[in-house]
Amino acid sequence: MLLYPSIDQLLEKMDSKYSLVVVAARRARQLKSDPEIVKFSAKKPVALAMEEIIKGTIRFKRLKEGDLK
Repeated sequence: MLLYPSIDQLLEKMDSKYSLVVVAARRARQLKSDPEIVKFSAKKPVALAMEEIIKGTIRFKRLKEGDLK
């Protein structure tokens, strides 16, 4: 079973698997909360989030420990 996008392609855009999971999950929750996006898409929110990561439409910035104040 082939999956698109592959984990190797996704990790080229992210710095770790952990970051990939966190960013994809957060974006999927955002997509799921917008009924217009999910209603007109045949894909699940997680798949849409991962496609956005591959396309570069989602960016993330790792916060340092002191930045959370």
